[in-house]
Amino acid sequence: QVQLVESGGGLVQAGGSLRLSCAASGRTFSSYRMGWFRQAPGKEREFVAAIIWSAGNTYYAGSVKGRFTISRDNAKNAVYLQMNSLKPEDTAVYYCAATSRAALVIMAKNYDYWGQGTQVTVSS
Repeated sequence: QVQLVESGGGLVQAGGSLRLSCAASGRTFSSYRMGWFRQAPGKEREFVAAIIWSAGNTYYAGSVKGRFTISRDNAKNAVYLQMNSLKPEDTAVYYCAATSRAALVIMAKNYDYWGQGTQVTVSS
């Protein structure tokens, strides 16, 4: 069984920063692809960023590119999302996800494991 636990969400003013963390347990994630998704009220879950664990290749949604940075710590089985220059439209529940499949990382359906989510609220 794989467990993902997110932390680091909260309330921040526009222009501020937050760092989300995702701790993974239950498996060795050296070959896993890890992603961050978010879901705002009344909207579908959307891709934010992803990292191919072993290669370190990163992918970003256009709306966050240049502001968010995804990274990982293999020794700690953890993945992070550094969010800078936050905007009110970044307000959402942020989810960490993992998959061992070699599939498109931008699609939520390709992920097998999900965390419980952490709320990020950006005030204007």
